[in-house]
Amino acid sequence: MDYPSFELNKSRFPQTTFIGRLYHFLDIIDPRTLFTSNKKLQESISLLEAFRNGTLPEGITNQQLWAAQKIKQAIIHPDTGEKVFMPFRMSGFVPFGSPIVVGLLLPNPTLASTIFWQWINQSHNAMVNYANRNASQETPLSRFLMGYFAAVGSACTIAVSLNMLLKRATKLKASTRFLVQRFVPFPAVATASTCNCILMRYGELYEGIDVMDDKGNSVGTSKIAAKKALMQTALTRMVLPAPILLIPPILMSYLEK
Repeated sequence: MDYPSFELNKSRFPQTTFIGRLYHFLDIIDPRTLFTSNKKLQESISLLEAFRNGTLPEGITNQQLWAAQKIKQAIIHPDTGEKVFMPFRMSGFVPFGSPIVVGLLLPNPTLASTIFWQWINQSHNAMVNYANRNASQETPLSRFLMGYFAAVGSACTIAVSLNMLLKRATKLKASTRFLVQRFVPFPAVATASTCNCILMRYGELYEGIDVMDDKGNSVGTSKIAAKKALMQTALTRMVLPAPILLIPPILMSYLEK
């Protein structure tokens, strides 16, 4: 794939097309950046600073600049300038989240296993939300804890309640109950993830978030931008678990026929 002319803090792929946005997302969650050494990270940061200051060494290609920006954005928080802990980076979503998905989809879950895996999942989600939060406005720890406990409580309540209803639905065939049970994790996870996101970030609706110009400079705060960002993030958190929690049960049911 060709590399376009480098633009600082811009996406390498066109954001006006679905394919461009898809490639951009795949670039963000690329797990290979998890293995980046500190030396490589510092080299990438230095290269981007040289580009910003107009002191770029001769012979540096667009490919090298895009690779450097990919590494920095995958590891360094854009607001705090600090490294994001590896399990909570977007590039760690697949490798660290996959074992949790397996636990959520285990057949014939007990009450204890249901609560355990929902708790683990929401704990991971909460830390991902917090680690990748908009830090231009500081979030109190109490708000983080409120979102966390609300998410864990709602996830466990929905999952346990649906499993209990299925066990009492004696008029349904055993095979039907087993099939429906496989889809229980999704509404629990989707609802809890949305609650987690909204409760942790609702303060942005009153305080606003920083708005940047095309050069990355802050031009003020905006409550309208905060509302739009929160709605988009909450919707993403609701839809994001769908493929991994709905497609496997469908495929398993089809293969068992």
